[in-house]
Amino acid sequence: MEVNRNLPDTELVSNLRSGQRMDESIKAIYRSYFDSLGWYVMNNSGSRQDAEDVFQEVVVSFIDLVQKNKFRGESTVKTFLFSLNRHTWLNELKRRGRAMAREEKYERGQERVELDTSHLIADREGKAEVARLVGELGETCRKILLLFYYENLSMKEILERMHYETEQVVRNKKYKCLKQLEERLNGNPALKQTLKNLLHG
Repeated sequence: MEVNRNLPDTELVSNLRSGQRMDESIKAIYRSYFDSLGWYVMNNSGSRQDAEDVFQEVVVSFIDLVQKNKFRGESTVKTFLFSLNRHTWLNELKRRGRAMAREEKYERGQERVELDTSHLIADREGKAEVARLVGELGETCRKILLLFYYENLSMKEILERMHYETEQVVRNKKYKCLKQLEERLNGNPALKQTLKNLLHG
């Protein structure tokens, strides 16, 4: 039977502040508070491992605050630990949310690159022919089509790059370039499909 199942707050804080009986005090904190603090984490999108990691961080922070005289006993140890636990876990969830959003954005970008690359790898002769035809349309058309379809730039961004008067001028140019390309492709259905894949992949 455990004799020191619960240490009174004053004794616990005194031990931590002085560095005496640290092992016993940390075990007392674990026995008294882990279940309820861990339950909070596990019921808010966390795993058992998350609960253990957060608890460990909370205990280390608490000891540090006690030893720096920043825990003044204005609340109970239990209330203070709950507050630390909640704050630590919510911060971790926010960090993960941001990381997940970055990861998803990165993955979407990767998928796009892989998709474009797979189109380029397949049917290389067709791609070379389309590239040759785009080149034949002249430097202006080549630039507009590449900026729009390959770099995914908006009309406004293309306008800034190519120094036209208005976005409408850029739109008209792009339309004319596509029409010219279409005319050249009309006699070759396979190449036309290749172009469609390239532009809408």
